[in-house]
Amino acid sequence: MCYRLVYSTPLVNPSPSVSGSCTGQGQASWLQHDFGHLSAFESTKVNHFFHELTLGLIKGASCHWWNYMHSQHHAKPNVIDKDPDIRLEPLFVIGNELPVRAASKNSKWPRHMPYEYQDKYFFLIGPPLLFPVYFNFMSFRYMFLRKRWEDLAWVTGFYIKLFVLYYGLLGFWGTVGYYFIVRVCESHWFTWVSQSNHIPMEVDYDRAEAWLPMQSKATCNVEHSLFNDWFTGHLNFQLEHQ
Repeated sequence: MCYRLVYSTPLVNPSPSVSGSCTGQGQASWLQHDFGHLSAFESTKVNHFFHELTLGLIKGASCHWWNYMHSQHHAKPNVIDKDPDIRLEPLFVIGNELPVRAASKNSKWPRHMPYEYQDKYFFLIGPPLLFPVYFNFMSFRYMFLRKRWEDLAWVTGFYIKLFVLYYGLLGFWGTVGYYFIVRVCESHWFTWVSQSNHIPMEVDYDRAEAWLPMQSKATCNVEHSLFNDWFTGHLNFQLEHQ
């Protein structure tokens, strides 16, 4: 659909194609999440296959990297130095404990961003850069360090598909620019949805708590509505999801 919009829409107004591609990529994020949790099909092998297909070929990321990071998140949500979703230093600090550590002599990052202004610069380097910079770098880093060549094959297919579809009209740099614009838009969507269930909750060190109370303390739901259910891929029901 987005390919057709690019070829039927004047270049002075590429927003219909960008919007369509961003929407498709955003919903693919929630779909691959279901496959990654083995919750779409009864067969584990079928779930794994479609997870690789969706995350690798459609989204251009390593499914094994996602599993590695996401499993840590579910095991220790909002636990400092255990949950990768809150490893935000030296860019940001959240909760009550991380600011204290950042200001102490035991700070892990002697050089860091001016945290007192993070409410200002968050909107410049947080949501816009999560997907196009950080996720891309970490995904490729994982594939090469762990020698996940099957993941690299899927991701290579994604980039081949991207240039086959768009190079003819947009050229090389136009295709690269289109890709990053879509990624930046999608990154905003993903960041606000994925963090809305955990960031407002308690962030603490590992207290060796039982799994259920730890999940409840670190997780909240987002109000149910037809739009919220669609926009979040039903991750607004985060307590049930955990």
